Amino acid sequence: MKRKVRFLGGILAAIMFVTACQKTQVVDESVSGLKEDEVALVKCDEGNPMAGKSDTGDYIYGGDPSVLVDGDTVYVYTGHDISKDDQVERKVYNIPEYLCYSSKDLKTWKAEGSVMKVNKKTVDWTSSNMSAWASQVAKHYDKKAGKDRYYLYYCTWDATSQGKQSIGVAVADKPTGPFEDIGKPLVQGTTTVSQNSNWDDIDPTVWVETGKDGEEHRYLGWGNSRFFTCELNEDMISVKDLNGDGKITYATSIEKGDILPREVSGFTEAPWFYRRQNEKGEYVGPYYLFYASGWREKMAYSTTDDLMTGTYTWGESIMYPTATSNTNHEAVFDFKGKTYFVYHNGSLPGGNGYRRSACIRELKFGKDGSVEEMEETAIGLTGTTYVIRDGEKQELAHAPFNNSSSDTLYPYKRIKISTLFTTGKEVDKKWVFRSGKADEKNAAYVSIEAENKPGLYITANADGSVTLAQDADASEQTAKNQTFRTVKGLKTSRGTSFESVAYPGKYLVLKDGMLKLGTKEDKEEATFYIDKK
Repeated sequence: MKRKVRFLGGILAAIMFVTACQKTQVVDESVSGLKEDEVALVKCDEGNPMAGKSDTGDYIYGGDPSVLVDGDTVYVYTGHDISKDDQVERKVYNIPEYLCYSSKDLKTWKAEGSVMKVNKKTVDWTSSNMSAWASQVAKHYDKKAGKDRYYLYYCTWDATSQGKQSIGVAVADKPTGPFEDIGKPLVQGTTTVSQNSNWDDIDPTVWVETGKDGEEHRYLGWGNSRFFTCELNEDMISVKDLNGDGKITYATSIEKGDILPREVSGFTEAPWFYRRQNEKGEYVGPYYLFYASGWREKMAYSTTDDLMTGTYTWGESIMYPTATSNTNHEAVFDFKGKTYFVYHNGSLPGGNGYRRSACIRELKFGKDGSVEEMEETAIGLTGTTYVIRDGEKQELAHAPFNNSSSDTLYPYKRIKISTLFTTGKEVDKKWVFRSGKADEKNAAYVSIEAENKPGLYITANADGSVTLAQDADASEQTAKNQTFRTVKGLKTSRGTSFESVAYPGKYLVLKDGMLKLGTKEDKEEATFYIDKK
């Protein structure tokens, strides 16, 4: 029997996602109603994904995140992933609309609902009702209207462009929409010739900046396998005629055309323009182009001194493929003196590359301007991780591994957990305590997630083994397998023991350094000691 996963469309009710864990002690002494042998661990049920659950407990999937900072508020936009199991098996994206979330502190997120549906009624040039692919929103002053307006650049299958993806733009008076399409593609898929596929023209990114000469430039970039750039007119809804020949054309130079292909090493898709600022808020240094690279998709970046004609210099790969999604898509932004990196994975129950979730972490630069390598994170910007030790103070860790580029190895199900791994990283030993998936209201239930492998949980298996595994099917059985009842240590009450909910009477034990299932008789091996990390 599958757990209830309801895909929500339309305007969602306002939902508050509180991502800060209020307590840091291991045992929550405030909990009452426990059985005599039970203890309640302090849990962190928020962090990453940033948003993904309604007030009724239903899962809301959404990928391809983008970000707009408007005053004191950060807006995150995602496509709304509603692919069902059969569509996932057929590798079909079902994304009918764009959702928006807002925050003033990056800790508490409010669901703003649907900001734009993409179907044949709302976008008369689209051929699809389920292809609201990646987008970005930009704010710009509309001189004609005498006010700020918001522009959502997006991509969808184009009925007017020989069945290719094209770039569209929709306009709103508020960052939360509703956005209204301008009635035609901004860039048609047939414009960028010599295509590698029908989806060369996807994933728009926007950059608006006033140069030292006082002239404002409005750049649009996009692409899959090939990267394209153009400038926009002041109206933000039309391409600028750079060579002044009275028409908009694709060519390899500004002298010949207005839409240019750019050489970017390792570029696959999901481009994002970014530039650093000094203490005065002035843009300084090179332009960064962040993007997805290879397959399964890593995150990488290159730099240039000119978005239209400059040469892109390879930076580095900065994030391995995620443990739960074949694709990734980033947004980079500054807020209150720090830089942040938003990306997606499939870490929610039932998640994958077609049912994704937006996540966030801080992004850091080296003194030379290079971007530091980073891992995905379960706790995001807040929350607490723990180490789990045996009686000899050996720390429990999952087997060290980099997420593979091979689709055949996913979903991860049989990753070993042990105190014997000596070649891994310190983060391999960090764990996050979540409310028990089998019954989130039971304070004595806990599910244990790997901090650097979000979506992978300590899992009891029918054969007595215990592994790190993804909750890929969102089934009730998987929920039980990944839930443990926390009791006073079988050897000493100073410790904690974990009884399997799926297999009552079986406990997590360490035998020959490996995590397995055992019985009450394994008192010493079944008693663990937990410390905040």
